[in-house]
Amino acid sequence: MNKPTPRGIRNNNPLNIRKGQTWLGLSPTQDDAAFCQFRSMELGIRAACKIIQTYIRKHHLTTVREIIYRWAPPADGNDTGSYVRQVCKRAYYFPETCIHADDAIELTRLLEAMAYVENGVEIDRQVVFKGVMLALG
Repeated sequence: MNKPTPRGIRNNNPLNIRKGQTWLGLSPTQDDAAFCQFRSMELGIRAACKIIQTYIRKHHLTTVREIIYRWAPPADGNDTGSYVRQVCKRAYYFPETCIHADDAIELTRLLEAMAYVENGVEIDRQVVFKGVMLALG
């Protein structure tokens, strides 16, 4: 039996960014009630990367743990501790590893792992890297 395609993959929004901001690359059709839909996976990654960069630069959340606790807070019903552990295991990071807002490799590893936790499927690393590079512009 085939599993249905995860929502984040169907929406080209592998980190499940909620609606509320006008992002570059949004699909003209937005028929998901809660989450943004992007024209490509790279543009969905770009938006997620921009959010992470804001966490780092504006809110001074630099560690994997701090970033994920903001991204998927327990108050929203998330098992944030498990999310942190899964991302760290997949990305080979420690929870206190600092992520730098302009480091394409660090951001790619982080976003690739977060996308897996969000969807349960791998996102091609080259696609993630392209999205990060769009964000770094």
